[in-house]
Amino acid sequence: MSDPLRRIDALVEEGTLPSPQVRQQLRLAAGLTQAEVAAAIGVQRVAVARWEAGLTQPHRGNRLKYAHLLRKLAAKHPDAVTGAPDEG
Repeated sequence: MSDPLRRIDALVEEGTLPSPQVRQQLRLAAGLTQAEVAAAIGVQRVAVARWEAGLTQPHRGNRLKYAHLLRKLAAKHPDAVTGAPDEG
């Protein structure tokens, strides 16, 4: 996806996650820490750090919660994804 709007649209699909960089940008735009995101999802902070670094992916249950959170953040902070490179 090269168009920022397409990246935002991808967030709308249940369970679809944006690139790790966009995940981090959305969290930072909302002023949230990794620990706050982790607590909301019910995982350790290190899990969120690994997801944002692209080292691991959340399993199905956590993926759905994380995708839901990211969709909400994208709706509140659409400019957070406009300059991000595409996921490979």
